[in-house]
Amino acid sequence: MTTLVCTSASKAAAPTAQTLPYPSFSSYVRARQPVLLRTARSLTGNPSDAEDLLQTALAKTYVAWERIEDHRALDGYVRRALLNTRTSQWRKRKVDEFACEELPEPDPVPGGDDPAEQQALRDAMWRAIMRLPARQRAMVVLRYYEDLSEAQTAEVLGVSVGTVKSAVSRALGKLREDAELGLARP
Repeated sequence: MTTLVCTSASKAAAPTAQTLPYPSFSSYVRARQPVLLRTARSLTGNPSDAEDLLQTALAKTYVAWERIEDHRALDGYVRRALLNTRTSQWRKRKVDEFACEELPEPDPVPGGDDPAEQQALRDAMWRAIMRLPARQRAMVVLRYYEDLSEAQTAEVLGVSVGTVKSAVSRALGKLREDAELGLARP
């Protein structure tokens, strides 16, 4: 009786390190993903849809990686891919329309403000922020609009964390006392 031995199976079972054909692509994605994701969020308005949109645009970019001649213009290329992909998704969406005799009125959302009032409050907030001293304004924008931590804000501005804490605290106090914001709040 003969026993069959497969010698190629041991080679197939050995783990191999998988390398990407374009290592510069993976480093580009790691470096620029937060900025590109912010762009995708501005196009979709939904974080989950933004992640899907960015993944699709990066897949298209990966396929075209060899054809891109100027790698300094990659952000523009990816942004164009984001925009084109989002436009295609928008055009393909299914819209169900039903004919009816009466137009349905949406139920009022409890606690939901009028969009015009929300926009007026946002505008009043920006005007109030613009009245802050430049240093406090920079710290508020970095902390709350760019969503940086206190340590990151301190590093960007070249100051201590304590300086950021005290300046942001004073700025928020000024915003709470702002007369225009008091009128704009319900």
